[in-house]
Amino acid sequence: MAKILFVMTGADHWTLADGTRHPTGFWAEEAAVPYQDFTRAGHDVVVATPGGVVPTLDRASLAPEANGGQEGADRIAAVLEEMTPLKQPFVLSEIDPAEYDVVFYPGGHGPMEDLAVDKDSARLLTGVLASGKPLGIVCHAPAALLATEDAEGDSPFSGYSLTGFTNAEEYRAGLADKAKWLLQDRLVAMGAEFQEGEPWAPKVVVDRNLYTGQNPASAGPLAERILRSLG
Repeated sequence: MAKILFVMTGADHWTLADGTRHPTGFWAEEAAVPYQDFTRAGHDVVVATPGGVVPTLDRASLAPEANGGQEGADRIAAVLEEMTPLKQPFVLSEIDPAEYDVVFYPGGHGPMEDLAVDKDSARLLTGVLASGKPLGIVCHAPAALLATEDAEGDSPFSGYSLTGFTNAEEYRAGLADKAKWLLQDRLVAMGAEFQEGEPWAPKVVVDRNLYTGQNPASAGPLAERILRSLG
């Protein structure tokens, strides 16, 4: 049985270019589906957040249109209700990555607010990458990689092939014109080899021990790839 750490945003908003706060948090599918896949495979999952705050759910992520209908939304909501680790998160700054076999970052716009500048998360990401253990990151959560940049803009993730929520998807979601910055642009500027798939279609990119998924639909396939790596 593997011990899996979910690192999740503690933010309940995303500050836009005009200073207004867009209500957000984590995206339901990106936490619920991998959690269900990992636990059904017999693995143990715990959650950590900055400050140990209970993660905020982006309510839009439980809308029927975001889940293929009301039945899908109800199914995701039921998994979240059973997800005890969400209610008892550890403090991110106190986490020792050596204690975990896999680290997984669900997305949502929340990571754009806090994990993108969180040095405790950056320390963990750098350590897991160097360890060779599977590191899974989906949708907007690759924003956390930006915190690993040094004063010269260099990052241990520079040169890695990866994916994440694309500019095209942000425009289709209606928030690109309001954002301070776009994830795809920042990852490219950091030196990542960004791979862009069709909007909203599942896409997973694996480069060494870095596993990334483009969007909510990629969360399940990403978890499956990580499970295969665990044998």
